[in-house]
Amino acid sequence: MQNKKTRSGRKQWIVRENATSVDRSSIEAIASHLGVCDVVARLLYSRGCSTPEEAENFIRMKSEMLHDPAILTDSGKAVDRIRAALDAGEKIAVYGDYDVDGVTAVCTLYLYLKSKGADVTYYIPNRSSDGYGVSEQAVSMLAEQGVTLIITVDTGVTANEEVEFARSLGVDFVITDHHECRSDLPNAIAVVNPHRADCPYPFKDLAGVGVVFKLICAYEAAVSGDPMLDCVRRICDGYADLVAIGTIADVMPIRDENKLIVSRGLKLIEAASGRRIGLAALIEAASGKADGTQGTRAKRALKITSGYIGYTIAPRINAAGRIRSASIAVELFLTEDPARATELAEELCKTNRERQDEENNIMRCAYEKIEANESFADDAVIVLEDDGWNHGVIGIVASRITEHYGKPTLLVSFDGNGAESSPDDVGKGSGRSIKGMNLVDALCHCSDSLIKFGGHELAAGLSVKRDMVEEFRRKINEYAKSVLPEGGVVTVLEADCEISPQDTDMRLAEEIRFLEPYGVGNPLPIFVMRGCRIVECISLSAGKHTKFMVTKDGIVFSAVYFSHSIADLDMYTGDTVDLMFSADINEYNGRRSLQLVLKDIRLSSIENGDHDAEVELFERVWSGESFGEEDNIMPNRNDFAAVYNLVRHSVRMGYDTLSHRAILSKLREGPDSGSRSVDVGYVKLKIIIRVFQELNLLGI
Repeated sequence: MQNKKTRSGRKQWIVRENATSVDRSSIEAIASHLGVCDVVARLLYSRGCSTPEEAENFIRMKSEMLHDPAILTDSGKAVDRIRAALDAGEKIAVYGDYDVDGVTAVCTLYLYLKSKGADVTYYIPNRSSDGYGVSEQAVSMLAEQGVTLIITVDTGVTANEEVEFARSLGVDFVITDHHECRSDLPNAIAVVNPHRADCPYPFKDLAGVGVVFKLICAYEAAVSGDPMLDCVRRICDGYADLVAIGTIADVMPIRDENKLIVSRGLKLIEAASGRRIGLAALIEAASGKADGTQGTRAKRALKITSGYIGYTIAPRINAAGRIRSASIAVELFLTEDPARATELAEELCKTNRERQDEENNIMRCAYEKIEANESFADDAVIVLEDDGWNHGVIGIVASRITEHYGKPTLLVSFDGNGAESSPDDVGKGSGRSIKGMNLVDALCHCSDSLIKFGGHELAAGLSVKRDMVEEFRRKINEYAKSVLPEGGVVTVLEADCEISPQDTDMRLAEEIRFLEPYGVGNPLPIFVMRGCRIVECISLSAGKHTKFMVTKDGIVFSAVYFSHSIADLDMYTGDTVDLMFSADINEYNGRRSLQLVLKDIRLSSIENGDHDAEVELFERVWSGESFGEEDNIMPNRNDFAAVYNLVRHSVRMGYDTLSHRAILSKLREGPDSGSRSVDVGYVKLKIIIRVFQELNLLGI
């Protein structure tokens, strides 16, 4: 039996409204003019709207604009080469990435070129066998098929050698990408990327599919001769749904022209007449309607939000490229056969469930490796490797580990290298970082330990030989310690404002939707409520999620914390806690109710203060300070027996790890069925645990 506390990253809460001066008269004017509640007016004010007119412009997006695609460096060269290919009847291949951004970019460009009569095919590498980015093997295969022009989408900006290889085969490259560029760009016909050092495009935060959107707008204007605004409207009507999905899934800032495109795309998806057959089938399959689920939930009109795309639709599209082949998702968006669309949508939902199972298995294995190796406590970056991890899932797991420990994390899988390991085995890795450490810069520092790498500031992929993993671990930790603050990383969680129970109602949940679409740059509103008492803890989905019933000022709320078990959270009935959450509407069997979706939960400052005092008291006791019987500090025989019986019962039930707070909670509830409750308190419990440790009955 072990009494152990998981080493997780420190978290600091920041309430933005508390850090700025607030003009109550402006907030009241906004609330009155728009007819919204006080909290929504405060949210608009915090987003820079100081007058009712500015608040209205924010909601209606009157100040947003679309930029001229001609400003993108090389966009004219790209248009000319594509136009020449169509005029000559050349065979074109759209070469994309296997994530949601890549899939939607492939579909957008493929459908557009098809509509122009192009002889076009598409290619997406297999994550497991091909790895990340453009490969010479794929270029050679496409050349054998008669392709003379390859257009990359969401990839290619680091494919210098592959482009040269293609030139030797008589194949031209037009690259469209949005990943960070190196100083030496590929020698392609055109490299369209707003992150180019010589690109004056004013908005740098387009997704890969966003760059494709701008390119086809430029092409439409060139071939039609119509005004750019008319061309943009046509392209929006035809493809904004795909662009919105890719932009949201790739976590691009929802501001500037992204905000306009995403808003238009979400409206297209929500309008039944605007849905693609495949997308409509996927929405129905995700809602349960396609698999026969009964009830009003499947029948109600669905509200399409950025959150719905990000948490429901995008994972199913992503699952194809992670577990099987991204071509399944591409075919879904391209098909015009309703029966085939339903079949593919159900396959994506099934694949997503397989992805979730695989993710949980890898997560458990990764946590075991971390807890078993004390050196990870001193590392600034967590680097783990394994022979059996699925390449397609390790990025998600790396993200969860980074969130949990507050440290950059890179996972490397040598899956597929054969039964016998070799120093020359090549592992594929995926990493997630934190603010303060640009992952691409960190990988550049370690480049002589790697075969290949690429990505964004906070997410990247890599390839590394087995015998270089330890050297890579050393170098990236060396780099991290040079750029991250001393004393460890503090994860900062930001909320918009602190609100009362009286403000937290269905009206708030309804009205905050006026601020959509959400995303980076316009985040989902997050609130703080302090001093809530937990009245019930409920485990959901076999322990994967936790639901709390909490109360304050006589008002009871339902709060759900996704992807966190009760054991992970170490919170129990009777605790007084502070909540950080978003306000959502739960719709089930025709009933609508307010639901708090937790972003974090912690003991309230009062309860934390009591705990600190107890810790100090125990240290005084254990150091030998004298106390009398009246202090009621020393445990008696019954206290020892209660803790021992709880330990024995827990082991028999399959639990071998408990925190001190879990033990205290279980003792208050009764250690096992039919036993009386015992309130030993923190100090007595610590003494008992230390005694049991010295008797080798358990480990701490």
